[in-house]
Amino acid sequence: MRILIDYRPALRQRSGVGEYTHGLVRALAHRNASIAGPEDALDLTIFSSSWKDRLQVPAGDLPGVRQIDRRIPVQLLNLLWHRLCWPPVEALAGRPFDLVHSLHPLLLPSRRAARVVTIHDLHFLTHPERTVAEIRRDYPPLVRAHARRADGIMVNSQFTARQVEQRLGVPGERITVCYPAAPDWDPREAPPAASASYILFVGTLEPRKNVGALLEAYAALRARQPDAPRLVLAGRAASPEAAGWLRRLGEPPLAGHVEHLGYVAPESRRALYAGAALLVLPSFEEGFGLPALEAMTVGVPIVASNAGALPEVVESAGVLCDPGDVEALTAGMARMLTDAAYAAACAARGVLRARTFTWDRTAEAAVGAYRAALVARRERTA
Repeated sequence: MRILIDYRPALRQRSGVGEYTHGLVRALAHRNASIAGPEDALDLTIFSSSWKDRLQVPAGDLPGVRQIDRRIPVQLLNLLWHRLCWPPVEALAGRPFDLVHSLHPLLLPSRRAARVVTIHDLHFLTHPERTVAEIRRDYPPLVRAHARRADGIMVNSQFTARQVEQRLGVPGERITVCYPAAPDWDPREAPPAASASYILFVGTLEPRKNVGALLEAYAALRARQPDAPRLVLAGRAASPEAAGWLRRLGEPPLAGHVEHLGYVAPESRRALYAGAALLVLPSFEEGFGLPALEAMTVGVPIVASNAGALPEVVESAGVLCDPGDVEALTAGMARMLTDAAYAAACAARGVLRARTFTWDRTAEAAVGAYRAALVARRERTA
């Protein structure tokens, strides 16, 4: 099976979607290396395009995967693909494929290949005002038609699967849940000393992440517990609202107690989590919530919202609260900081929970989705 996967989300400063993209391709590549017979192997190609950023995969990271890198501006190519459904990806890649996989909700144009999309969440449809650029321009008006034309849809949680079925009118049998996997990290041996720890937030600074409520809750926490650890924000600023949040960091009562690290590279993330007293993730909606899984892998307890897929991921590894309830968010952080036995129990449950998310399972689910999409394509064109 000749497969092309759109690798552009993983090209630079990989956020959750980028990490998922890279992890999926790597899992499929390693599956190829481990299967008994070549008849079950996948012929994998990754595609990237950018005017300034080149595709650079570390040697040996994606064994046996072809790489195609075109110097085409991302925004231009997306405009052509989303609005004109042109050019077909085979014209850019220079070879035919049996299946092409888009890691965002809109299809890749193709001459004859089966087409699969991954829908990570539908927050852009529920709250388009919290999105920017082409996500606001293209996703809401086009996603329903693209989802119905797709030969297969992959999602990364049961929550998103239900949303796609109910809101986009896609039959459940065409949707495959392919969970992300936990990173290959060992749990930390012990939590850090209180004097050296911090409350950690990991995520892009955008309205969907509910950063404003987090800052309000942290200010209330410090009023209640003046010796509370500092708050560390790890993630790039990606919205106009972020400027206001960052400005607040230099003003009372947050001045001197909150640090913005910006984007943190994958190789530095385990150490970042290992130093945290807890992870706080108050998002209005997550299609999965990869930082929660990363934190659980290391053994960090979590305070998260009870919205989206976060309850599905976190389960009993932390406190879940209404993202609109600042007092509940404050109380959740306070409990994790003052009830050591409860925090330790949450951390232990999180480590066990994280071990159930493996890339082997993800790869097998993806291969099943690809095979089903090929059948759907044949039936559609018969």
